[in-house]
Amino acid sequence: MPNSDKTELSPIKERIHEIIFEADTPMGKFFDVSLLIFIIASVLVVMLESIADLHDRYHSIFLTLEWIFTIFFTIEYGLRLYCVHSPSKYATSFFGIIDLLAIIPTYLSFFLVNSQYLLAIRALRLLRVFRIFKLAKFLKQSSIIINSLRASQAKLTVFVVFILLSVTVIGSIMYLIESEQNSAFTSIPRSIYWAIVTLTTVGYGDIAPTTPLGQFLAAIVMIMGYAVIAVPTGIISAEIINATENDEEISTQACRNCSMDGHDMDAEYCKYCGTILNEPHEEQE
Repeated sequence: MPNSDKTELSPIKERIHEIIFEADTPMGKFFDVSLLIFIIASVLVVMLESIADLHDRYHSIFLTLEWIFTIFFTIEYGLRLYCVHSPSKYATSFFGIIDLLAIIPTYLSFFLVNSQYLLAIRALRLLRVFRIFKLAKFLKQSSIIINSLRASQAKLTVFVVFILLSVTVIGSIMYLIESEQNSAFTSIPRSIYWAIVTLTTVGYGDIAPTTPLGQFLAAIVMIMGYAVIAVPTGIISAEIINATENDEEISTQACRNCSMDGHDMDAEYCKYCGTILNEPHEEQE
């Protein structure tokens, strides 16, 4: 049942929610664009700091900028939790977890050396660019891909289990063939590693069979590698085609209760939690 009672926000929370979560207003657009600039700048600082010469010269500047960005993102994260009806739902959502991971590394640097370099995870927050600039078409395509992966989960799980069993058998056989002739295959786990590298067509070349029988088996595994690529691609492609045939245009409006977006253009209620999406705002004097 729709949850109409969850849309009663105080005027302050309503205003903050409108600025932070909605990109349809001038203030909301300004906030979101500023946020993107801060995210890009913070990721660039982390990358530049990893360069030894720049780190030695400008360490204090990088450290100062890093804390400025972290404090800004911490305040922003706190405001996001403050202005939604259910902070726990937002905190456990995809973007909520990413927002939290974007600030934790700096505080961890007090205890773990070089943990601040994990701040590069802030780049994932740039995914908001699709909503900010109202690129609903791209947002819709991303939803199709995610839904297709979910629909393919059972088939992909069976496929992955089959691959794991295959590399275990292949690695064990290769160990029996090569262990006496080739010191590189020193154990079954190391042989399984070779099987995984070969079957996935990566081919590092650090381990290679030398006996004719081992090379024959390696050739078979290499040919099987093409099937490894083709099978999951076919499974996911089929689901994407099915989803594309049934897709509808979606909006970029965020729900006030769970902060999820991707609703249909004519939706009145959130499809995730049932909260009213378009409740009239009370006029303030």
